[in-house]
This record gives sequence, C-alpha cells and structure tokens, in this order.
Amino acid sequence: MAVSAVAGKKETQYLWEGKDKRGNKVRGKSLAANEAALRADLRRQGVAATRIKTQSNAFKSGGKITPMDIAVFSRQLATMMASGIPMVQSFEIVGNGHEKPAMQKLILDIKANIEGGSTLHESLAKFPLYFDDLFVNLVEAGEQAGALETLLDKIATYKEKTEALKKKIKKALFYPAAVLVVAVIVSVILLIFVIPQFESLFKGFGADLPAFTQFVVDLSRFMQHRGWLLLIAAVGGGYTFLYFKKRSRNMRRNLDRIMLKAPIIGPILIKAAIARFARTLSTMFAAGVPLVEAMQSVAGATGNIVYEEATLRMKDEVATGQRLQRAMDNTGLFPNMVVQMIAVGEEAGSLDSMSAKVADFYESEVDAAVDSMSSLMEPLIMAVLGVLVGGMVIAMYLPIFKLGSVV
Repeated sequence: MAVSAVAGKKETQYLWEGKDKRGNKVRGKSLAANEAALRADLRRQGVAATRIKTQSNAFKSGGKITPMDIAVFSRQLATMMASGIPMVQSFEIVGNGHEKPAMQKLILDIKANIEGGSTLHESLAKFPLYFDDLFVNLVEAGEQAGALETLLDKIATYKEKTEALKKKIKKALFYPAAVLVVAVIVSVILLIFVIPQFESLFKGFGADLPAFTQFVVDLSRFMQHRGWLLLIAAVGGGYTFLYFKKRSRNMRRNLDRIMLKAPIIGPILIKAAIARFARTLSTMFAAGVPLVEAMQSVAGATGNIVYEEATLRMKDEVATGQRLQRAMDNTGLFPNMVVQMIAVGEEAGSLDSMSAKVADFYESEVDAAVDSMSSLMEPLIMAVLGVLVGGMVIAMYLPIFKLGSVV
C-alpha cells in the first residue's frame, strides 16, 4: 500500500506495521508528508498502524539506478497496463514491490506527478538522468496513439538490446586495456624488486656492462628513486585527458574518428554504431514518430560523434525531401548492404522492420567479433608479457654470457 502524494510537499518514505479490519498483521512502505498524514491515510484504508518508522536513509544508500533497472520497470509497467490495471495502481504495485530503494523512490515520485495531473511523458521528463529524450518521445507517441503498453514493451526491448550491445563494446575495449595494465604491472615489479638483485651481482664483475643491460639497470634505478614522478605524471595526464574529453567536443570527435580507424577495435565500433542507428530508427519509426523527428533521437543514440553528426546531416537532407537511402549513401559511413536494405524498406513501406533486421545482423556481428577478439587477445597477452619478461631476462644474463666467453 502507498499513501497518495501531495503535490508540492516533500515526502518521506515510511515503513509501517499494523492490523487490518480482520485483525491480520500487515506491513508495507508508503510515502507521506508526515507520520500523522500516514496514520490518517492508513485508517482510510482500514489499517490500524501499530508501528511506523522512517526509511529516509535508505535512499541515500539505495543503490545506483542502472539502464537495466529502467528496462525492467518499462516491461513491468507494460505488463500491468496490458492486464487492464490502471496506470496509477500499476505504478504503486511496481514501486512498492521493487527491491532497490532508489528505484522504488523514483517510481513513486513519478506516480506522485501523475496524480498531480501530469501526463506520463511529462512526469518522466522531470527525471532526465534516467529517462532520455528518446524514452520520453516514445512514451508521448504511445500516449497520443492510445497504445502506451505496446510502446512501453518496445522501449523495454530496445533498452535491453542496447545495453547488451554496450556490454559487448566494453568487453571489446577491456582486453587491450588489460594487456597494457598487466604489462605495466609486471614490468614495474621486475624493475623495482628483481633487477636490483642482479645489479648487486654485476658490481663484482669489474667490467663494463653491455649497453642493453646498462639501460635496464639505469631504468631500474630510476623506478626505485624517481618512480613517483612517473606515477604523478600518469595520474595527472589521465585526469587532464578525462577533463578535456568531457568538456571538449572537438577532442571527442577526433578520438572517435581515430577509434573508428583503429585496427581490430575500429570495425567493431563501426558495427556497433550502425546497430544502434538501425535499432533506434526501427523503434522510433514503429512508434509512429515522423522520420525527420526520429532522426534527432537516432543521432544521439549512435554512441559516436562521427555517426551522430552524419545522422544530423542526414536529417537535414531528409527534411528537404531527400530519400533516407540517398542521405545515408552521401555520408560514406554506411556499408552498401545497409543502404540497400534501407532503400528496400523505404520502397516497401516497411522501414521499421527492415531497420530491425539490420540491427539484428550487426548486433550478431559485434557479438561474433568480440568473441573472436577475446580469443585473439589471450595469446597476445602472453606474447606481450613474454617479450617484456624475456627482454629483461636476456638483459640480465648478457653479462654472464659475456663473462663466460672471456673465460
């Protein structure tokens, strides 16, 4: 059970226990302006409260709301409404039944806005951190078409597929980073703890060390006495990079362009951008959103500035009467197969289903590419570590080999 929200008043989450009209023990969570208001509301519901305590601190540590939480919420709400349950009651059931306090508060806050007279898309728009323009626009289209539960189900499917794709991309980017991190850690351990043992041994030789060995020894000394400078430089460089990456669109554009041309990872990112483009276009068009209007949301969903800006140029061309197929061809970013499938979809009036097929194909391509890269990176990691460790071992044994040849 949940108390009705009062517009404009700050409410607190309460945990309560009590007895219903039959004398059965009941408990629940409710939002209320204060404890007195909660007791009054419970009495109207036939519940005599015996214990009430606040749960305000729960939301401070209620866990982070993830995109998958939003996808599950969309699916649950669609199921409730498709079963004929009124919207406000659906929110109450889904909200009070959610195990994550932060998500529960979000759902009940949206419910409070709806009870205050706002439409669903207006209520969602008040929480842009969790519901982006695409989500809000699709919900608005569903409200106008009288098919809200269908659109919510489509949104849930869209969120699930895009999140699955994001995980694959993160997995693809993780392996190169893992190779670099492991290589650096192993090298630092060898330079700081292992090489000095050999250095003390070499001092008794009374001869000049080979150039390669001397270089490794000097590097070891630097890491022991000045290694903190490298650490500061690495942390400062990383912070500066992230700072300007977050604030400079030109920097992000250049990085995205470089990443798209990078070997191995570049083709995966291109396929992922095309999959996002096609999936979003399919979802928006199926919802009845006009093509020109849909392209704005499609641009933001590609996940790459190069494709985002190309999509916005396509939007302008389509707005002037150009066919989508021609506009895509003009960018030079889409494979001929994709352009031709979109052209067939335009001709047949089935742009949504054809775009969905493009998205399915490229999502499977990304999946296969990531798996292949994972298999490739395992021996690559071993090779990189072998070169580093083997190089240092050779450097340390060169003086011994030299001494042996002299003897």
